[in-house]
Amino acid sequence: MHEVADIEALARSRLRSMRTTLGYSLDELAERTHLSPSTISRVETGRRTLSLDVLVPLANALQMSLDVLFEVPTDDDVVIRPVAHSSGTRTTWPLSRPDGRTVAVKMRLEPPEPSEPPDAAPGQRMHPGHDWFLVLEGRVRLWLGERRIDVGTGEAAEFATMVPHSITALDGPAELIMVFDRDGQRAHVHQ
Repeated sequence: MHEVADIEALARSRLRSMRTTLGYSLDELAERTHLSPSTISRVETGRRTLSLDVLVPLANALQMSLDVLFEVPTDDDVVIRPVAHSSGTRTTWPLSRPDGRTVAVKMRLEPPEPSEPPDAAPGQRMHPGHDWFLVLEGRVRLWLGERRIDVGTGEAAEFATMVPHSITALDGPAELIMVFDRDGQRAHVHQ
């Protein structure tokens, strides 16, 4: 368990770092918070007790939550240990935290069954947002409405997802890294 003094020192350091990152002087931050520059300086240097009457206006002005201000770092906030989820010809591994604004996923696609015609468009979905992917291995076909776009190893694609779309493997298994927003996560990961 972290000592209270360590957590307070971390919060003070984060306040100062955010202030300097955003380019605010003590005077500029004082104007935004209605606190005095000396109060802010004393908070940052540890000569003033941390209390809600100063932390709330400082966090608001620096566009950060109190949760982030006092979050204690652990290895769990850095290392993600993906667990595979399979469905049909698709296996996915989540590569980002479930509470982030964007979602990163590693995906392995198996080619369609030989009984399916290679030029048959699979079921396409559409949703708000944008998708982006990078082909790590193999080749895939990106179906955008009536368009067929082949994307090979080392190539990337980005597209608006209000166009009906789907992705299939060509010639053999393919692996990709995909990045999308929450709408894309619902459409692609939780099919």
